[in-house]
Amino acid sequence: MRLRYLIPFFDPSSQNWATEPRLLRWLTFVWLFVGLVAMFSASYPSALAEHGDGLYYFKRQLTWMLVGMVGFNVIVNTPVRVALRTAQWGLFAVMGLLFLTIVPGLGTTINGATRWLSLGPILIQPSELMKPFLILQAARFFPRWERLSWRSRLTWLGIFLLILLLILAQPNLSTTALCGMTLWLIALAAGLPFLYLGGTAVGGLILATISISLREYQRKRVLSFMNPWADPVNDGYQLIQSLLAVGSGGLWGAGLGLSQQKLFYLPIQYSDFIFAVYAEEFGFVGGVLLLLMLVAYGTLALRVAQLANNIEHQLVAIGAMVVMVGQSLLNIGVATGVLPTTGLPLPLFSYGGSSMIASLAISALLIRVARESSEAQVIPIRPLAQNRG
Repeated sequence: MRLRYLIPFFDPSSQNWATEPRLLRWLTFVWLFVGLVAMFSASYPSALAEHGDGLYYFKRQLTWMLVGMVGFNVIVNTPVRVALRTAQWGLFAVMGLLFLTIVPGLGTTINGATRWLSLGPILIQPSELMKPFLILQAARFFPRWERLSWRSRLTWLGIFLLILLLILAQPNLSTTALCGMTLWLIALAAGLPFLYLGGTAVGGLILATISISLREYQRKRVLSFMNPWADPVNDGYQLIQSLLAVGSGGLWGAGLGLSQQKLFYLPIQYSDFIFAVYAEEFGFVGGVLLLLMLVAYGTLALRVAQLANNIEHQLVAIGAMVVMVGQSLLNIGVATGVLPTTGLPLPLFSYGGSSMIASLAISALLIRVARESSEAQVIPIRPLAQNRG
């Protein structure tokens, strides 16, 4: 691979791509740029108060974005078969990191959840880094279902279940649910029997119910979602402040940087609830434009899946769409009170290096599938033997 491919945003080969990969590439860049602007605005007051530098979080996010863009260019220029072939090793490596988060003394606890590993000043969230490897390995495993022995099937299903349980143990119910839905939808697209899919769905609902029953804070989140004004000072406070931010935006918004709720009223305003700040500053019109961008992204992803050369590529495209678009809709649903409060970040918006790198990697996988789906297959023609008679 040429070194110039490692320069962020620069890829000389992109001008020769087909329509779908070029549109996805530019749509990703627009999404990323708007997200950086929103993160800068949402984080400035907290960064100034906590670190004496209003650009503290923005500079760190920009650094992670540059690192992620190097990986983005590498993946975009690497054949999908190579990514699929190495997916299981990446999955096992990140799985080891998930194990470390639940080891007493190794995991870093923030807001009551131990989801991070600390490497000096750098925090790594393995559950975010797991997402691209989970998509790749699921896309590699489920199409081979009929050709595998039951031993192989149960082995990999056990590994997937263990990954979900490790994420759930942090605890992180929202990411567990997203990863579980991604696996389920990839399996559905791969054509697995409905009996297995139905049983898995029921098992997932039972697991989620048990988790909510055993953890009081998760139960309070569900109850406060149903009526946040029943306890506006404690359990319902976060959602009420988010709704106030969204409602204050009106039609056109208060303007960039002019959100009031981010001034220490709305908790986690530059991460989980960044959409509320975005909606307050850019209004209903800005929110609709963001949703239209997600619709365009999802439509292109489905188009790429439809044009894909083989089932594995199709499933990678579907998995990428589920995580990028589905996670975005879940985050927006939480900020607008449509869904119970969860800890899912808004891809390419929320502060966090692991989320940024994982989101750019997933976007790059989708673009790579689009590139390979649209490339013409050149069939070599053997020269005809000349008659010597």
